[in-house]
Amino acid sequence: MGGSSLTRNSADLRVTWGGHATVLFELDGVRLLTDPVLRDRVVHLRRQVDFSGEDLVAGIDAVLISHLHFDHLDIPTLKRFDRDVKVIVPDGAGPMIRKHGFRDVVELPEGEATEVGAVTVLAVPAEHDGRRHPFGLEVEALGFVVEGSRRLFFAGDTDLHPRLSELADSLEVAMLPIWGWGHKLGPGHMDPRGAARAAATLRPKLTVPIHWGTFPVLTGTPDALRSALRDHGCSTEVVALDPGVLGGGVAPAAARSHGAVLHRGPAGGDHGDHRFDVRWAA
Repeated sequence: MGGSSLTRNSADLRVTWGGHATVLFELDGVRLLTDPVLRDRVVHLRRQVDFSGEDLVAGIDAVLISHLHFDHLDIPTLKRFDRDVKVIVPDGAGPMIRKHGFRDVVELPEGEATEVGAVTVLAVPAEHDGRRHPFGLEVEALGFVVEGSRRLFFAGDTDLHPRLSELADSLEVAMLPIWGWGHKLGPGHMDPRGAARAAATLRPKLTVPIHWGTFPVLTGTPDALRSALRDHGCSTEVVALDPGVLGGGVAPAAARSHGAVLHRGPAGGDHGDHRFDVRWAA
């Protein structure tokens, strides 16, 4: 599947969800991919639909890794990328990536940034255990703010924490996780109510839920997020992109009333894929 995507003024921003925490940001001519997991299984869990992700691999300018858990740093997926691609990782994780032949590895401590073409990638805090289980490297988990002509936030995996308020400045899109890993939420994660509180703090124009639906035991839903946002009186629009299921993709009624149109069209590839865009008029 080609994933699902939204476009806002398509000349400068397009966001595509590849499922779980894999997000393609296309901003100002730069292609950034977060936490790529494009195989049909992670550990003991299988994707609910087939998904090759070929169109998410080509032409990537940088791969952003938020932390070292197997569902965010998948080495077999990473090996699909050219070894000259820039890989941005938490401080201390560089040797693990370089040993697989990647030559341009940038280690970012929280609060530091790097340039990728016309955009800046800033490492921001996350409340999550970022180590490689069970006995691997111990590094801090990160989120990322991507800034160019638009300002975007990718939370990675995180629980609520007070420093989220520092990021609440003209965010166009926030990609927020709405579940953890398994039937129980577990520490260091947000459920839909937690994500609603985060969105109320961040105040993005659009909130796109991630970390749900791709694997069968991740039970948070966008509808639960919308309900929780109503309880908080938060006006952010929720755009629920489909986790690689043919025929999916949601454009909320409120977004349509502001000029958003759900657009279905061929995404290319060899599997009859379709891409779903939410497009806004300029």
